[in-house]
Amino acid sequence: MRSDQNTSAPLGLKIAAGAGLAFLHLPILLIFLYAFTTEEKSYQFPPPGLTLKWFAVTWNRPDVWEALGLSVRVAAISTAIALVLGTLCAAAVSRTKFFGRETISLLVILPIALPGIITGIALRSAFSFAEIPFSFWTIVLGHATFCVVVVYNNAVARFRRVSGSLIEASMDLGADSFQTFRYIILPNIGTALLAGGMLAFALSFDEVIVTTFTAGQQSTLPIWMLEELVRPRQRPVTNVVAMVVVIVTFLPILGAYYLTRDGDQVAGGGK
Repeated sequence: MRSDQNTSAPLGLKIAAGAGLAFLHLPILLIFLYAFTTEEKSYQFPPPGLTLKWFAVTWNRPDVWEALGLSVRVAAISTAIALVLGTLCAAAVSRTKFFGRETISLLVILPIALPGIITGIALRSAFSFAEIPFSFWTIVLGHATFCVVVVYNNAVARFRRVSGSLIEASMDLGADSFQTFRYIILPNIGTALLAGGMLAFALSFDEVIVTTFTAGQQSTLPIWMLEELVRPRQRPVTNVVAMVVVIVTFLPILGAYYLTRDGDQVAGGGK
């Protein structure tokens, strides 16, 4: 009897899968193509010519570096906050039982389920009500709201795979809470936290809607790109920057995939 794994997919299914992939990725390839075009005021297809000059132009633009630096700083600090709060929330929800646990879990993941514009309006209203001036830290707080969810989802799934008997054995052998966390819990959830942190960084780096409501006069890299698109000159610079954004966000996502694909291999899991 022939194995199902060796059965070839129908031709129609292959065509549909190829069309879906083309629909998703051809626009990204166009971004890469227009980064090399010689036309600087419009997007012609095919491009009238190809050049590398826009990479040098982009490299020498101080506004690009300023926006890039702001995005990296915001993403790094938002991710650090999310790692702390997301891990603590996941530990509380997965390792203990208390009244309202499921409600708290729902409230933690709610910000990423809501439309970004709702979150942005809510944060702007809250900052205005508290008379908090818009600054670097208001952007960080805005991004942290959804970064926490990403870390929480990864951490809580891994916590539930860690056997409670390992923690009990550690305590029975005389380890305190910090030692148990360092030598038992952290090695088992470390890859999940790293993956969650990578995804959180990628989401923060290219966030637009929440940033629009919380940034004030500052421009992160995605906001800078939107502003550049309405200008009639040097539009290929925007495509060069877009290539950087694609690479910066793709690498963490790829790393998170490889870190979590074997997440079921956890010490004591299933016991």
